[in-house]
Amino acid sequence: MKKIIALVLAVAMIASVAMLAGCGNSNSKQSGGGSTKEKLTMATNATFPPYEYKEGEEFVGIDVEIAKAIADKLGMELEIADIEFDSIITGVQTGKYDMGMAGMSVTDERKQSVDFSDSYATGIQAVIVKEGSEIKTADDLLAKDTSYKVGVQLSTTGDIYIGDDYEKAGKDESLITRFQSGNDAVTALASGKVDAVVIDNEPAKSYVASTKGLQILDSKYAEEDYAICFAKNNTELKDKVNGALKELIADGTVKNIIDKYIKAN
Repeated sequence: MKKIIALVLAVAMIASVAMLAGCGNSNSKQSGGGSTKEKLTMATNATFPPYEYKEGEEFVGIDVEIAKAIADKLGMELEIADIEFDSIITGVQTGKYDMGMAGMSVTDERKQSVDFSDSYATGIQAVIVKEGSEIKTADDLLAKDTSYKVGVQLSTTGDIYIGDDYEKAGKDESLITRFQSGNDAVTALASGKVDAVVIDNEPAKSYVASTKGLQILDSKYAEEDYAICFAKNNTELKDKVNGALKELIADGTVKNIIDKYIKAN
């Protein structure tokens, strides 16, 4: 009899816990006023105008607006994580972030670590120098018997390209200084710590406009495609984002966003 009573009490307690748990789940969905949409987490480095930067506490820029448009298409809520550029791919690889979008160029080296969406923009790597510099073209950086000091943002394509090219030209690796942000590299140029900066053309325009005595060389250093990166095991999300991106390109949304930030010359 004691065993039967104990069994009945145990069943009653389990039923009570289940009812309470059910009530708790129901309240958590309805309370707090928060969105019930699935989140789409984008890792970026918001020091790269006009692709991503901050106005006050708000994230703005080409990548930010395209990412929001993609999230809306997918019925998801965009969440932005502002981190160091060289941490984006690792964060995406480990699943900490769903995708990386930071004016990121598609390179063979990066393809070994992550997958990429279709390209949504074309970028140009430019060279910034001081006005009156003896460096007149991008090729001058690699000329024989020269030892120009170059500043780049760590882990960007500017870093990758100049690193590879200096190695092939037999130039000392110590001539390259890697900074956490493009702004730091440009500040070093303005103060004479480096002779040139290799960086994307659009941020270059912003930096030169706000820093007296600098200019962008007419010759391009490189041309490249920008895309969104995903973990290699996240094919489902990549395909969904690609589908939304294709629609946004087809209906002119992507072009309108880019034209908003990059005015035709």
